[in-house]
Amino acid sequence: QVQLVESGGGLVQPGGSLRLSCAASGSIFSFSAMAWHRQAPGNQRELVARILRTGTEYYADSVKGRFTISRDNAKNTVYLQMNGLKPQDTAVYYCKANSWTGVESWGQGTQVTVSS
Repeated sequence: QVQLVESGGGLVQPGGSLRLSCAASGSIFSFSAMAWHRQAPGNQRELVARILRTGTEYYADSVKGRFTISRDNAKNTVYLQMNGLKPQDTAVYYCKANSWTGVESWGQGTQVTVSS
């Protein structure tokens, strides 16, 4: 099973930006999809953005136009560029990889806090 390690979280003021990274122990090109999810206290984990092996991207309505998912196959890393951050974006952000057999792998999460 692949190991996923997130980084890049932190405290940022409203309107600010952060870039999250998800480093995989294996080739990300071998996965059918990679995604970022988030979970705020008291809420269910929700999908934020997904990128398919084909390069097709999907975004939750709440982040469209502000967040961008991308990948660097050579570095086995997926990124989430977050601009125009809002307090409601505060959550633990998790990276997920889907294998072609349906197996899901999750990272340990990285905290993002948006506050003045």
